Amino acid sequence: MKNNVLGYRVFDQKLSDFFKQDLVGTIVINTINAYSYVIAKKDKDFSRALRDSDVLLPDGFPITLASRLLCKKKIQKIAGEDIFFHLLRKMNHERGRVFFLGSSDDTLAKIEARINREFPNVSSGIFSPPYKERFSELDNQRMIDAVNNFKPTVLFVGMTAPKQEKWVYHNQNHINASIICSIGAVFDFYAGTVKRPSKFWINLRLEWFIRLLKEPKRLWKRYLFYSPKFLIDVFKAKLGI
Repeated sequence: MKNNVLGYRVFDQKLSDFFKQDLVGTIVINTINAYSYVIAKKDKDFSRALRDSDVLLPDGFPITLASRLLCKKKIQKIAGEDIFFHLLRKMNHERGRVFFLGSSDDTLAKIEARINREFPNVSSGIFSPPYKERFSELDNQRMIDAVNNFKPTVLFVGMTAPKQEKWVYHNQNHINASIICSIGAVFDFYAGTVKRPSKFWINLRLEWFIRLLKEPKRLWKRYLFYSPKFLIDVFKAKLGI
């Protein structure tokens, strides 16, 4: 079951409940937060990618607040890191295959080394695409071939939003994987190249504030501009404006 938050079907259960369902074909998992919602208002391609997700996870307090105010339903925040570890544990139990598409060769090497230590039953593959705003047809084919030659059960895509979601949206029919999951910054968190705030701050719902203090130039607009714009839309919808 999914509830409608400002036009998006947001996942409203626990992650463990998702795998109790009958899964058919390739399952695309994305996340939505205040930032991606506002960006998608002006980016129709991104909006379609989010709306067409098989599972759209509520990544952030603003989304869970919107669910409570607009749908009268309390849901749990599920960040990219949550689904990442959930799937890795599942793959470790099943001796599955996981592929990482995105980021730099150095970051991917660190991810693979940590996977080998922490999830020894998981077979992992990696590919670093060229760093550019738009991929050529040749770039896309090389990425697709790298994934399909490895034959993963789970494909993790880390190219930052909205680039990663749109890439998956346009190429998912050519990818042979049971689950495709866009998780952005989690690549850097897991590799250790960027440190995520501790559980203390996460539980206080202040993760955004600590990240803002660490990277003010990059993140100030996301948290101080896009989040208020999202909340304005929530209250407008609540008031029927």
